[in-house]
Amino acid sequence: MPIHAALLRHALERPEKPAVVLDRRCLTYGELYSRSSAICRFLQELPRSNRRSLDLPGVEKLVAMSLGNHIGFAEYFVAATALPNASAVIDPMMPAERIERIVERLTPDVLVVDDGSSPSAEIGRRLGIPVIVAGAEPFDLAAEPDGFPVDAEGIFLIGFTSGTTAEPKAYYRSREQWRRSLDRGRVVFELGDAPSTLCPGALAHGLALYALVEALDAGATFHSVRKWNPGAVARTLSSGIERLVAVPTHVAGIARAWADAPLMSMRDVLTAGAKLNLNEVEAIRRLFPNARIREYYGASEIGFMTVSTLVGGETDDPIDRVGRAYPGVEISIRDPEENDVGADVPGTIFVNSDLIADGYLWGDDGQAFRVTPAGATVGDLGEIDQNGMLRVIGRAGGMMISGGNNVYPSEVENALKTCPGVEDAVVFALPDAYYGQRIVAVVSGEATDAKILADHCAGKLARFKIPRQFYHIGCWPMTSSGKIARGQVEASVVSGDGLVLRLSA
Repeated sequence: MPIHAALLRHALERPEKPAVVLDRRCLTYGELYSRSSAICRFLQELPRSNRRSLDLPGVEKLVAMSLGNHIGFAEYFVAATALPNASAVIDPMMPAERIERIVERLTPDVLVVDDGSSPSAEIGRRLGIPVIVAGAEPFDLAAEPDGFPVDAEGIFLIGFTSGTTAEPKAYYRSREQWRRSLDRGRVVFELGDAPSTLCPGALAHGLALYALVEALDAGATFHSVRKWNPGAVARTLSSGIERLVAVPTHVAGIARAWADAPLMSMRDVLTAGAKLNLNEVEAIRRLFPNARIREYYGASEIGFMTVSTLVGGETDDPIDRVGRAYPGVEISIRDPEENDVGADVPGTIFVNSDLIADGYLWGDDGQAFRVTPAGATVGDLGEIDQNGMLRVIGRAGGMMISGGNNVYPSEVENALKTCPGVEDAVVFALPDAYYGQRIVAVVSGEATDAKILADHCAGKLARFKIPRQFYHIGCWPMTSSGKIARGQVEASVVSGDGLVLRLSA
């Protein structure tokens, strides 16, 4: 990991300062350094797998981690990413058969889990891979730390993301990419005074993993929770946390769960993973009246693309934009022949920057992340206005064609989220004998009249973009990364399993 020198400095200067706090369990900077150093030494002594078929130049030991939000995540990640090692971070909430396919292809030298009876642990043992249970280490963590190998360049992280298929793609990143990103982020997000940070998301996903690393790089205290509970997160925030990093659905849950006085200590709220809507921004302002509200747009393979300040800037950015290009990033909008279409014309978003991932170890279908002479893209569509502000329209693969017209789900969702009584919305298409595809919307909140919803859309959208069916949901099914499980919502509409209720005018 590209922060070992910073971690040593923090451990020497402030050894008693909490580095990671998770459900009231605390790991100080001194403890994090000494424990991760001991783990690193243990990993170096392990025999190397003789079955690895992946080409990982410069990687001596590959450590797979499938331990969720655990107090030991930070120390194992620090140890597993010290030279000449690399870490593959696996979400333990994935289906067991998917985890097995990943582990079988990785053939790591060791698999770290949080529960010896978990599906991941059983998979590792069945495949003949050594399994370590965090918290029950078979080695001496009290030994005098001897530091980490000199940190240089090379692969340090393997992550997994789904693109045009449900099967995770394995991408890899180098230390120098994250070093550049951390250096810029320290300035952009004003982390010089190490604000205490809470991120309730899954550490196996990019948003929370990066939030952890940037907090440790800055010498801040990083807070998280073992399992998502909006009430518990709100109570933790009320202890004086200064910075919140979360997806919009988590922020909305916190706002609903907290009925006490506004939390005045919060100075920054940073969101990503989905576009904030006006209702969510207003809820954040009520809950955190002193906070600057910012969001960034990015992708696991490309890194930061844009950043915006919706509240608290010299001039607040428009709510329907995701901001201007992140420092060191150039954005262009291109047609199918990859010609630059200029301002105010929709097309595919391309990026040129030095934060782009090296590529995929497997799963490259040429449809999601791809690099061409024009730059890198993950297939998102958008347009840039004359002021350099980017609007994201949606993913090309998610486009609906209804009555011969192209419609993007995010466009309809954003319109619905401005309707009074709508908390969130999911839009998708179902087969239709007449239209080819009919647009369907599922909403949460107090809005339960289909005519009111349709009339509201009529004031915001072209007629062909208005959903033809509306459903209501009381509680969204969620993925482990804190996003709405859209596939499950769509399946519920099709199956009529009772999760959603058809609305009438």
